[in-house]
Amino acid sequence: MHSTAGIDRTVERLLQRDRQVVLAGLFLITGLSWLYLYYLTVQMGMGPMETSQAGGMAMPMSDMVKLAPWTPTDAVFMFLMWAIMMAGMMIPSVTPMVLLYARVVRHNAKEAEPLVHTGAFFAGYIIVWTFFSAGATGLQWGLEQAALLSPMMVSNSSVFAGLVLLVTAIYQWTPYKDTCLARCRSPVWFLSTYWRDGASGAFRMGLSHGGYCLGCCWSLMLLLFVGGVMNLLCVAAITIFVLIEKVTPWGRAFGRAGSILLGLAGIVLLMDL
Repeated sequence: MHSTAGIDRTVERLLQRDRQVVLAGLFLITGLSWLYLYYLTVQMGMGPMETSQAGGMAMPMSDMVKLAPWTPTDAVFMFLMWAIMMAGMMIPSVTPMVLLYARVVRHNAKEAEPLVHTGAFFAGYIIVWTFFSAGATGLQWGLEQAALLSPMMVSNSSVFAGLVLLVTAIYQWTPYKDTCLARCRSPVWFLSTYWRDGASGAFRMGLSHGGYCLGCCWSLMLLLFVGGVMNLLCVAAITIFVLIEKVTPWGRAFGRAGSILLGLAGIVLLMDL
């Protein structure tokens, strides 16, 4: 009995250690992402001098986004901005899933390196949003070329803004949204259904969960083109909306109530022509 009790205490200490390491890592990544976004916002707003790799000349950050067509440096910069922003926005809502996975994998005798496997799961999740960031970068370029976005990455068109709001509002009521949100809101169900052993299995599970998360949230991310891609208040509002929708008991009702407001705002914009 004493031996069993000692083993139980050891396992509990290991679980606590894993939880602390995972939580600290997620907190650090999220914090650094938001600090970087704040830094970019200050740069663009105050116009400090930055060095252009293309010409080696200093120019304000606000002038860099006016370059059209984009240089390869501009495209890489925008992609990194989107990737870091998606990490900062999505990690808070996926944290419960990652922590639960870390706990389950520690209990699984087949998994010898729980932190490595947890990292693989998280990497799979983040890669999905990295691909989304590449697509968002291309969409931003197209919208700028069509003069639908200002140089400061805010919608120039009330028609475009109204349509985005309506699309987002309507998508909130679709069966596909319901299915993806249900997967995101049920970590236990997801792990029991999609469980795969090993680091490669963890990576595939992360990809699957990231896919459901993307299916749940992609339309909400389009709102950044309306409120401002680098508007931190808009970024924070969407982050909180996603967090409430995915982790609270009343998240589904909250999401649909929000969609009604979005739809009304879209109608107002379209009627005010």
